Parts: sequence; C-alpha cells; structure tokens
Amino acid sequence: PVQSEQGVLGAIVGASNNDFEESKNILMNFCKDVFHFGDVGIGAKTKLISNFLSLGTATFVIETLKAAKHHNIDMQKLIDVARLAGCDFVKFQKRTPDICVPEHQKNKMRSTPWGDMKYIDYKKKIEFEKQEYDEIDEYCSKAGVQWFASVWDTESVKFLTQYSSIVKIPSALITNDELVIAARKNFKTLIISTGMSTENEIEHAVKIGKPDVIMHTNSSYPSDVNELNLNYILHLKNKYSNIDIGYSGHEYGLYTTVATVPMGAKWIERHITLDRRMWGSDHSSSVEPNGLFKLVMAVRNVEKAMGPGGPRKLYRSELEKRKSLRGDR
Repeated sequence: PVQSEQGVLGAIVGASNNDFEESKNILMNFCKDVFHFGDVGIGAKTKLISNFLSLGTATFVIETLKAAKHHNIDMQKLIDVARLAGCDFVKFQKRTPDICVPEHQKNKMRSTPWGDMKYIDYKKKIEFEKQEYDEIDEYCSKAGVQWFASVWDTESVKFLTQYSSIVKIPSALITNDELVIAARKNFKTLIISTGMSTENEIEHAVKIGKPDVIMHTNSSYPSDVNELNLNYILHLKNKYSNIDIGYSGHEYGLYTTVATVPMGAKWIERHITLDRRMWGSDHSSSVEPNGLFKLVMAVRNVEKAMGPGGPRKLYRSELEKRKSLRGDR
C-alpha cells in the first residue's frame, strides 16, 4: 500500500523481547511507529482495542486502563494506540477518598486483589495521584490525545483545572449543587450523566450547570434491557435542542448501544475490559476486545447507513434496476 511506501504505517507487536528487537529494524523500513506490547497475542488484543478507539468521538474509560495494568499492558502504549486510531479523548475518574468515602464506610474491611484492607485504604490505592497524572498529561500531550476525568468532589475539580478544559459529573453527583457549579465555573466543556436521577433533578442540574453534553444512562451494573429507555434520548434531544446528547451504556451486549446512533447520540461511552471475569464491580457488564470490534463495525455501518436523508436520492447502483425493471434508458 501507499502508506508502506511512504513509511507511515503503525505496527502493534506481540513478541518476546529478543524477537521484537530483531524484527524492529525491519518494521521501521515501512512504519513510522512500532510498539511492543508484550508477548505473542497481546498485539492482537490491543489492535481490537484500537479499532474501538477509532470511533469519531469515543471515550476511553478508566476501567480499560486498570485492566491494562492488570494484564501488564503499558498504559502509555495504549495512549499511543489511541493516537494512531484517531481517538479524541482518554477519560479517567478523580476522587479525594478522604472526602468521598462516607465515614461509616471508611473502616469497613473489603476483600481486594491485594488482600483484605480497609475500604478507605482500598480507595486510596486505586486512585491516581499527581505524579501519575503529570505523567499521563505529558504523555498525552506528546501523543496528541486529549484527556479528561469525571470528578467526585470540589478538591478534584481544583486539581484537574491544571490539566484539562473538559470535565464530567457522574450520575451519582448531579444533585451536588456545589460540585456542579464549581465544575461549570472552572471548565469550558461540562458533561453530566443522568443515571439514578429524576426529571426534576436533571432539570435542576441543567439549569445551574448549563452542561455542553448530557449523557443518558441507567446506573445499574449490568442494566436490565427492559429499563434502558433509549427513547429518553429523543426526549432529551427535543427538550435540550442546543445541547449534545450522548449515551453511556452499562448493559450486556452491543446492539442497544448501536441503536443510540440513529437516535442522535453524539457521544458514546462503554466500559471496556480485557476480561469480564476480572475482579471489580462493573467488569461483568463491560465489553471485551472481540465485542469492541463488533461494536465499532456496527456503529460505523450505522453511521454510513444513515445517509443524507431526504429528498430521496437515486443511487447509481439503482439505475441498472431501473433499466431492467422499468425499461429506462
């Protein structure tokens, strides 16, 4: 292909260290970037993830990055894949555990992959700190990929202003007026999710927050297909015609998420994982690599199938049928 002659391809390699070093110089003859992701098989898994990331406006959620660390896939290399795939954003979650964890929960013991520990210690262990965010910010900047996060407290709002102009309020906190107002005041683009909320609560959050994106979602993990109420997307589009509407899915399967595209969803978010059997509260309802590949293909095909709308367009492929069935010349 032309790209190989120009030397601008990107290669994702799964191989032993020795095999990678021996093959790298050969690959660099026709590739601009060559990434070593680990042993044989990792490259194929990562390629499927990159296919998902190449959606027009896709959200690369934090669950994927945790899974990547658990499976010894370097997070920075996943960011490289996001860049190569044309991903717009990488998304994290930011909390201050001492503020967010209720007092009665802090000292409760919890079984974790790192052994039994107090819940507050567990929440602190999985939280990225400034050094890690500095590394993420620097690497994303070099890679040309934007990143943002969901915020769970006003301290996190202050913390994130040094990095991004985009922020998301999770469903659990759109009733926290102080947080919504602080997020609106400090960020250019505000996204809110609407799960577990009443219509009045959503109206109030929209009134005080003036969000740029409203995400329809059901906050149960996994969500019952009978409770997804995808038609609510149409309701939001009609009610807030000047605001982008999106969808964050927590259900099993892919077809319901794909169905939101022709309904007008501009932002699509799904939790993604390398293995639904992994430890964690939402891995069972997340999408694995094979599912991601199918999801991307379906979304892209639906986007293409949407077409320009009316008036009716006569396609070239139909002209032959006109000749044979109508006798047109």
